[in-house]
This record gives sequence, C-alpha cells and structure tokens, in this order.
Amino acid sequence: MTTNQLISEIKKKKSFLCIGLDVDLDKIPTFLLDEEDPIFAFNKAIIDATHQYAVAYKPNIAFYEAYGLKGWKSLEQTINYLNENYPEIFTIADAKRGDIGNTSTMYAKTFLEALDFDSVTVAPYMGKDSVEPFLNFKNKHTILLTLTSNEGAFDFQTKKIEEKELYKEVLEISKTWENSERLMYVVGATKAEYFREIRKIVPNAFLLVPGVGAQGGNLSEVCKYGLSADVGLLVNSSRGIIYASTENDFAEAASNEAKCLQNEMEAILKSQLPDFNS
Repeated sequence: MTTNQLISEIKKKKSFLCIGLDVDLDKIPTFLLDEEDPIFAFNKAIIDATHQYAVAYKPNIAFYEAYGLKGWKSLEQTINYLNENYPEIFTIADAKRGDIGNTSTMYAKTFLEALDFDSVTVAPYMGKDSVEPFLNFKNKHTILLTLTSNEGAFDFQTKKIEEKELYKEVLEISKTWENSERLMYVVGATKAEYFREIRKIVPNAFLLVPGVGAQGGNLSEVCKYGLSADVGLLVNSSRGIIYASTENDFAEAASNEAKCLQNEMEAILKSQLPDFNS
C-alpha cells in the first residue's frame, strides 16, 4: 500500500484508527477455545466487526510466537484473511526486529514478502545497515521505534547526546538513509508533549501512536501536536477494543468501542483539519 492509498482510506473512513490484535488465549471468550484455531476465530470476528472504523490492524508478533507453530499459523491465517477480504486496510507486523544487515534482510523477507504485511516495526539501535534492508521493499513501510510509551523509555530515548535527545538523533539520522521516504515512526501517546518537537523534524511522516486507552494516552493531546496536513497519524488501541467484552457479545462490544474512537477522530478532523476532506 502506498502512502497516498493510506491517506485516501483515512479520508474515506474519517478515521486514523489502528487496532492491535494482541491475542491472549487467557483473555478471549472461553467458547472460542473449542474452535480449531481459537486465535484466528477471535481475530476474524474482531476484524469483521470493526473494519468499517479502522484503517489499520497491528498484530503484535510476540502474542503469536508464544504459541509456537500454531501461533505462526494463526498469524498467517489472519494476514491472509485481511489481504484477501480487506485489501484497503493497512497491515502492521509489530515485530520490533533489527539486527546486522543480512539478518535484517531475512526478517524483512519474513514479514514484507512471505507474510505480505504492508509494514513492520524495527528497532534502530544497530543503525543504518540494520534498517535499510527493510527499506528496500517498494510500497512497503518500515516503522522505526522512536519514542515509546513505556516507563523505561526515559532510560535511553530522552538522554542527551551533545545537548540533543537521543530520539531526535534517531529522527534526524534516519532521514539520511536510502529510501527514507518509506519510514514511519513509533511515538507513544503518553509522550504527547513531545509531538511538537517531533513534527519539527519529520513534519509529514506518519507516526504510529500506541498507548491511547488502557495505557493512559489522550487522543486530543496527541492530535493537538501530532496531526500533519495529511493527518499523519495511526493511533492504535488494542486492549480497549478487542477485550471490551469477554462474553458472547465480544465482537459487538469491540465494534462499539471502535466506533466511539472513530467518532472522536472524525470530530477532531473536522475541527483541526477542516480542509482535509474538501
């Protein structure tokens, strides 16, 4: 999916909602455990109930790897279902990979070629040659961990190097890499006060924003400082949507939560970007 196609979908749905598919078998409705593939059955129901409100889905790969081969098969079924039935949806492999060049190439092939995700999250700590292999795939995107929403983010990401915070170095240096126009960036919603500074460095890049909802991030604050002329945000909600109910009505409850967020996003777009849909 190209960036322009993603923007078109945001305009169409008046939404920049990303739904995280972080499936824990201990939290899904117990009746689904009788299914041949409970994880896929859960994901399929969530996707079918929420796709009209979301522009992206983000399976967290750890939640599939934890179940071994069965989990990988569930992941493959999930991405195949999305690609076949909702090709307009942007897909994110939340894998947080990053290694020496030839290993990164294989990780990139895993998620962007074999599984055919539109994008993958990557850690920048090992530098240019660990990230550029992911950027070699046309019409695919690499989402660089930049400023995360966890408490430990302050251990390194905001430390200053010659009077400049590390996360700013990541942003600025990454713009010099080959095919950097295919980069997006992870910025946690609980760090809303940093968005103003981030937009000075990457004014038009898409930012994947986890942390809204269960982790305490505020959507209005994120949008106040983070919106670009073409929206430039994918705001993720996982637990708040997919675990809205653990009963038979789980899909309906997820749909209601997704619709509430989409409505809030539509109102923000109308007030802050009145020309976006014109």
